[in-house]
Amino acid sequence: MMAATEPGSPDSIAAVDLGSNSFHLIVAQPLNGHMHVIDRLRETVRLAAGLDARDHLGADARERALECLRRFGQRLEGLPPGSVRVVGTNTLRKARNAGDFIEEATTALGHPVEIIAGREEARLIYLGVSHSLPDAPDNHLVVDIGGGSTEVIIGRRFEALHRESLYMGCVSYSQAYFSEGRLTASAMEEAVLAARLELEPVEGDYRGFGWSDAVGASGTIKAVRQVIEQNSWSEGGITLASLRRLSQAMVKAGHVDNLDLKGLKEERRPVFAGGVAVLIALFEALEIEVMQVSDWALREGVLYDLIGRIRHEDVRERTITAMAKRYNADAAQAQRVEKTSLALLGGIADSWGLDDGEAEHLLGWAARLHEIGLAVAHSQHHKHAAYLLENSDMPGFSRLEQQSLALLVRSHRQKFPAGRFKGFSSATATHLQRMAVLLRLAVTLHRSRSGAPLSGVGIAVDAKRIRLQLPEGWLDANPLTRADLEVEAGFLTAAKYHLKFD
Repeated sequence: MMAATEPGSPDSIAAVDLGSNSFHLIVAQPLNGHMHVIDRLRETVRLAAGLDARDHLGADARERALECLRRFGQRLEGLPPGSVRVVGTNTLRKARNAGDFIEEATTALGHPVEIIAGREEARLIYLGVSHSLPDAPDNHLVVDIGGGSTEVIIGRRFEALHRESLYMGCVSYSQAYFSEGRLTASAMEEAVLAARLELEPVEGDYRGFGWSDAVGASGTIKAVRQVIEQNSWSEGGITLASLRRLSQAMVKAGHVDNLDLKGLKEERRPVFAGGVAVLIALFEALEIEVMQVSDWALREGVLYDLIGRIRHEDVRERTITAMAKRYNADAAQAQRVEKTSLALLGGIADSWGLDDGEAEHLLGWAARLHEIGLAVAHSQHHKHAAYLLENSDMPGFSRLEQQSLALLVRSHRQKFPAGRFKGFSSATATHLQRMAVLLRLAVTLHRSRSGAPLSGVGIAVDAKRIRLQLPEGWLDANPLTRADLEVEAGFLTAAKYHLKFD
């Protein structure tokens, strides 16, 4: 469990979950080793229903979402930067025009919005659920059916060991198999079969891994529990037999408008059938006997992860260390490049607007991983490294962070890839270019891979003009580095940066 709040930590922290069906806000205070929840807000937005055939988010769905986020933003007023984390899930992963929405959402909330990968969503869900379970050495199976995806995780204590995010959810399956609200036996069978096909590649591994108990989380599963309990179809949790009784009752109703089940809320009816079908498939495929339900899920996991970052227990650090080991990166060289990169950053952070703390993290991580592509081949190893970083499963990282890190590493040598920064917003592109320049200079200064210490390096900047000052006599003693810096000056000129050194 978390320790008591440390001096300097914010009094309150918050998490916002931009789900495919509902948006959630939770505000909490970390007190005496526990997370004390002081406020929760939830609104049904049905963002996934706003995706068209080309995966563009429609104007109506965007406005519904933004109206909700403006209300959330009012609740978040006064919380300092770094105390709020906002995560987008499956629908925003799919939406081709998500970038425009994220800019508007950031403005509405007053805090940055990040899109997380499916497996990262699964890790955070497990982190949240695990804090609601008794501390025991057994494996837990955790299932979360969202609007557009379903996360399935096996973990022990607070660590997710096996995690998948599958393309099936209550909104997407309700739209695909129960169009216009019709509830038929054949439609339910078709939906369950489709979910079984989605589960087929992973079900053997999960059954082989094993677990002692199964736990469900989030809206669909909590709604199913409510209906099953209030209709007395099961007394000890959700079972496959109770799910089949629920399915039969839904088919008998014939249409979602006719659903009159005890415990089923009005807002849940339009997407309930798709969720039930997915849950039946999970029970069948994974041979689940009984499932209990946790009231904690993604948003609570985001809170615990945020506290870890504030307390310098950042899972991203473990991810970087693991990747460096996996690809046998030269630790001594990485340390030299990191030390010089951060020293250069310290000299110009204010002038170049890189003083937010995240630049230090990102630049340091890029320095530690800039040579992992050598595990593939020396030729074009910066490109190999970028591919590994952009496509690997990296716990703790948002999609934007992962793309940014990959681009920094891609940019650390040879031609400066100025065109690749155009996929980011103007402000982000400028910051990344500046960090890339610092990384390139550090790599150039340590190209000899000498263990001799390098100190007394100074740097001054004025927009795109850079002046590098080296210790007296150092360039004369290192003529190859002088030549490398001259080549680097040429590369940077092509990107409209002007490097002078003496």
